[in-house]
Amino acid sequence: MTETKRILWVDDEIGGLKSHILFLEGRGFQVTTAPNGEDALAMISEDGYDAVLLDEQMPGMRGIQVFEAIRDTHPRLPVVMVTKSEEEHLMDQAIGRRVDDYLVKPINPNQVLSVLKRLLEGTQIRHQTIAQAFSRRYLELEDERKRVSTWDEWVALYRELLSWERRLIEAGERGLAESREELHRAANADFARWVQERYRGWVAADRDRRPVLSPDLVEVHVRPLLEADQGPVFFVIVDCLRLDQWLSIRDAVEPLFEIDEAFAGSILPSATPYSRNAIFSGWFPRDIAEKRPDLWIGDADIEGSMNPHEKELIELQLKRKGLGEAVPVPYHKVFTAEEGATALKRVPRALQSRLSAFVFNFIDVLTHGRSESEILLEIAPDPEAFRSLTRSWFLHSALYELLRQAARHGVRVVLTSDHGSIHCLRPATVYARRDATQNLRYKFGNNIHSDDPETAFREVDLETIGLPHMGTNVAALMAVEDYYFVYPTKLREYQSRYYGAFLHGGVSLEELILPVATLTPH
Repeated sequence: MTETKRILWVDDEIGGLKSHILFLEGRGFQVTTAPNGEDALAMISEDGYDAVLLDEQMPGMRGIQVFEAIRDTHPRLPVVMVTKSEEEHLMDQAIGRRVDDYLVKPINPNQVLSVLKRLLEGTQIRHQTIAQAFSRRYLELEDERKRVSTWDEWVALYRELLSWERRLIEAGERGLAESREELHRAANADFARWVQERYRGWVAADRDRRPVLSPDLVEVHVRPLLEADQGPVFFVIVDCLRLDQWLSIRDAVEPLFEIDEAFAGSILPSATPYSRNAIFSGWFPRDIAEKRPDLWIGDADIEGSMNPHEKELIELQLKRKGLGEAVPVPYHKVFTAEEGATALKRVPRALQSRLSAFVFNFIDVLTHGRSESEILLEIAPDPEAFRSLTRSWFLHSALYELLRQAARHGVRVVLTSDHGSIHCLRPATVYARRDATQNLRYKFGNNIHSDDPETAFREVDLETIGLPHMGTNVAALMAVEDYYFVYPTKLREYQSRYYGAFLHGGVSLEELILPVATLTPH
């Protein structure tokens, strides 16, 4: 122990605890005693203690009364209640009042030592353990990063990096957190190159010879539930939900459902007009444009205007897969709290359908709005704060209430995202004509190119990456890693305005690796 901890032991029979006190003092604790509650309160008010061991049965003030008085004046002082085994109702009373721990007589010295170490040194010990574990694991992760060769291995590496991020931040290990971030950046660079080398092959391949991508999601994760015919299914897409954001709300979902967690990949560009249309249709965008041009809007530069046919697309997909000649799918898109309330009112109707689809756009709206709002930038300046904001929204959202209603009615849920977003910190200069699209992570245009080819995935044959033909010499340019596109004529304006923005449409772990949670009510 680096610092002597001061313990106040309050018991009217303290003489019988001499061996316990000597044992604690031999372990580096300084133990002071008090024979009753009144003396103990006076001593606490005059001097500082790190913890109190408090007997319940004493003459004068009972232990519970002393505890309540301590909480009024020293709310953060750890208190351990000690009582006789037959007084179970007192145990319940103490636990209900949030006593820090509870010991039942007769007690042995090691019991007391264990409780005190947990209360006084537990956080420090856990933090030291986490720091030591990451230091040992760091070089192994660095080596594994260089040898990753499959989609599943990338998912595993990304999940572990996210786990270490959370644990190191909680441990206050900012130096090691920076080392982890450097490893994450290197992994993102490798992942972007890996995807570029394989993406055209994925588009050309059969479903079983590629990762589960946006067009495969309904087939792989929703269809089996419909074919099992065990009641209604809710298909929920949370627009722009990153894997780390899902992990931040997962514990709130666990009491409601058994969670079967899988992972899917967003198509490129990793943006709503492409990835979500692909999810609902079961096709790449080029196939929608070719087979059902009436359901594909390819000229808009504003994302919201390119997704008006999702209900028709999923009904067409289900019909195509032989799940019924006509499969009406109640469909609800939620942007606002008012629309969320409306969707909840329609749950009884959804319970009468085999499949209902729900799209929640709040996180995407928040992601875009953050770049334009100083208040949101202040509230969510980095991924850690953005996760916290996501969790706060979720716990008070119509989505959470929808899940609770689904659990109560025994409805299975498939919850996923269409794409993620990445915290963009590096500008990449692009050259394009005036007719190029305005997106900051992906662009289409005549002869468009990046000043540094390493900052973007460029494709001139759009159909090879699953996109419709857009005209002669029109190429796609998608930013990799944490780059965002700026024009040379507006370099300083774009750099200052969008530095630190959460953007999507490019190639990164955050944008492409997405959670797919199949939720079965307990």
